[in-house]
Amino acid sequence: MTDLETRTAGRPGALRRAAPALLGYAAVRALGLLALALWSAARDKSAYTLLTARWDSLWYTRVAELGYGYEVRLPNGDVHSNLAFFPLLPWLERLGAAAGLSYADAGFVVSLLASLAAAWGIFAVAEHLYGRRAGVYAVLLWAVLPVGIVQSMAYSESLFTALAAWSLYAVLTGRWVTAGVLAALAGLTRPVGLAVAAAVWVAAIVAFVRTRSEAVTDGAHGSPHAPGEGARRVFGMLLAPLGAAGYVLWVGHRTGEGPLGYLDVQAGWRNGFDGGVAFARFVADKFTSFPSALAGVGLIAGVALLVWLYVVCVRQRQPLALLVYSGIVTVLALCASSYFGSKPRLLMPAFPLLLPLALALARTRTSRSALIVGGVAVASAVYGAFWLNGSGPP
Repeated sequence: MTDLETRTAGRPGALRRAAPALLGYAAVRALGLLALALWSAARDKSAYTLLTARWDSLWYTRVAELGYGYEVRLPNGDVHSNLAFFPLLPWLERLGAAAGLSYADAGFVVSLLASLAAAWGIFAVAEHLYGRRAGVYAVLLWAVLPVGIVQSMAYSESLFTALAAWSLYAVLTGRWVTAGVLAALAGLTRPVGLAVAAAVWVAAIVAFVRTRSEAVTDGAHGSPHAPGEGARRVFGMLLAPLGAAGYVLWVGHRTGEGPLGYLDVQAGWRNGFDGGVAFARFVADKFTSFPSALAGVGLIAGVALLVWLYVVCVRQRQPLALLVYSGIVTVLALCASSYFGSKPRLLMPAFPLLLPLALALARTRTSRSALIVGGVAVASAVYGAFWLNGSGPP
């Protein structure tokens, strides 16, 4: 076992330690669902339909039920193909349907369980780095994100975050094969799964360099690391990108467009990476009139906050794996030319950015931090209900 594994394995009752965070998370999500139910009822809408049978949820359930090959051709020539949606969530929905659930119900159950797994994974990472109290606040902050209601939808964000968080925890604790397997599964969930694979690779390379340096320093005394650790590290590296790479290559083969065929599928949805040019134009257009200028100011402030949080993460010397992961997730979310209303939920998996705030709350008096989190939870619940009853995702 590595030193990190020894430290972690000595902690008894992992679920018991995470219980306050998971109970707090469940309470926040219950508040959000209650607000959504009340708001939807007042507008004569079904809250459950909004969660399970709208927007991308319908595309996932169609893949689960009928497989790939469905597409919609729009009047402007765009082609929306269900090949854009990665397969792990539909596979799990199909498994739930085999157990007797409807595909929509299966998607909701998967999201519910995955959100709890994600909360536990976030707690594990934060506790490992900063202690139990910071772990609880990291989970609560993830729960009260303005678009946190997506965590309860039949979308893939919760599933992806769960796999990413536990893969990163495995990296931090030296479990390289586990990290690689979870990274591969994350790559079967969303395109940004490559961020998890990159984190595994960077951490493994750094660990390899450190091991070589220690071996040279120790000289005849030899390396203190466990036998076979290098092989497990390499195996984890090889596993990590297989999910995303495998699906992308399969799409290219199916479409006949080769390795870049998936990019053509995304282009049909007007998704692509332009370095943030389209997003910058979108923000600039907000300043053409006074009411929308306020939204433009808010968007700039939001981006500035993200940059500031990342800088703080660097200054606090977060592990390189977390910095690589959250950096790639943030860049892909902000610099993609996709639907701009989806950017907040695309940023949701970048939970390491919340760790500086969690650490600050952990150092604050309990009464004050509870008041802050409680107030934000209420605001998040109301906003989530308003958002899903309005424009909402994708």
